[in-house]
Amino acid sequence: MPAASLAQSAARPVMPVLAALSVAHLLNDTLQSMIPAIYPLVKDTYHLDFAQIGLITLAFQVTSSLLQPLLGYVTDRRPWPHAMVAGMAATLAGILGLSFASSYGMVLASAALVGTGSAVFHPEATRMARHAAAGRQGLAQGVFQIGGHVGYSIGPLLAAAIVVPHGQASLSWFSGVAILAMLLMFWTVQLSMSSRRQHGESGAKVTEPRAPEMPAGRVAFAMTILILLLMSKNAYQASFTSYYTFYLIERFGVSVQVSQLMLFGFLVVGAAGVILGGMLGDRIGRDRVIWISILGPLPLALILPHADLFWTGVLGVLASFIMASAFSSILIYAIDLVPHRVGLVGGLFYGLSFGLGGLAAGGLGLLADRLGLVEVFRLCAYLPAIGLLAFLLPRRL
Repeated sequence: MPAASLAQSAARPVMPVLAALSVAHLLNDTLQSMIPAIYPLVKDTYHLDFAQIGLITLAFQVTSSLLQPLLGYVTDRRPWPHAMVAGMAATLAGILGLSFASSYGMVLASAALVGTGSAVFHPEATRMARHAAAGRQGLAQGVFQIGGHVGYSIGPLLAAAIVVPHGQASLSWFSGVAILAMLLMFWTVQLSMSSRRQHGESGAKVTEPRAPEMPAGRVAFAMTILILLLMSKNAYQASFTSYYTFYLIERFGVSVQVSQLMLFGFLVVGAAGVILGGMLGDRIGRDRVIWISILGPLPLALILPHADLFWTGVLGVLASFIMASAFSSILIYAIDLVPHRVGLVGGLFYGLSFGLGGLAAGGLGLLADRLGLVEVFRLCAYLPAIGLLAFLLPRRL
């Protein structure tokens, strides 16, 4: 093959690696999404209040948020390709712990184990997706993240179809999914390493973006703004993943299964939003996609607490779709600020921002016990307004 043709071929995204990463992400997040999906079940089993429900989310997300940046920093210096396999082993232990938990404390510990699995998985997977992108970073992150969104949305359906009718112990049936995920992740690592060796031997090399020439303080300020943007989105989403089913049951009197289906609708459209947002970011710029994702859902969020059941579902789906479109652009924007710290940035943005969302879930649970869920959803409608801080971001990227 001529050198020019070989270089052109090598410059294309390595779709088998991205597809494998996406499926691995799907399996990983399917298991993680089982935690909020079984909240109605564990609430009745252990006689929990909403604050205790929020603490389960907090245990899962804070564990993830504390470990992900640290692991990302470490693996930037000393890569750990098989981290994803080790992370899924922790998730497997957490799922088995949840299925056989005999106390609320064991539920918290098991949720923390699943959070540990998430912490280990995301930094290394983010780095692999970037290496496989060949310059199409928005497309690559969109393909990678669509698996996570689909997986996270499948959890409520599986909970409604299997766990709710058969009880908490039926969670153990999903251990086979965890084992399958470990095998796929091991194969994905081998495929990624083989692809990188082939590209290295061919002499084809994709130039990494240069770090922007701006003071370190301004870079840190921009990173802080980006984290706050994700925090506002994750806090709003946490109000849905943790309490949407209870809100629908309390306000409209629907069954648990119907509430889980509506939660599935809210979550699954994020998959379409994330891939579209990634592709648009490659074409029209990251900052424009970020602004669309901020200005779009704000009026929808403000109207939603006053809508009937049908329009609650419609507005929730539209808001989820638009908000999801920003994640790829925010993540790539941050990586382009510090392009040689991919693991650290992946850990921060998958970990810290989601952990802050977990803190928000805990706080919202306390408010729900005092004010009621309907009032909490009215207050949460203002959370997307924090995204207006995007006005302070530098316009260089």
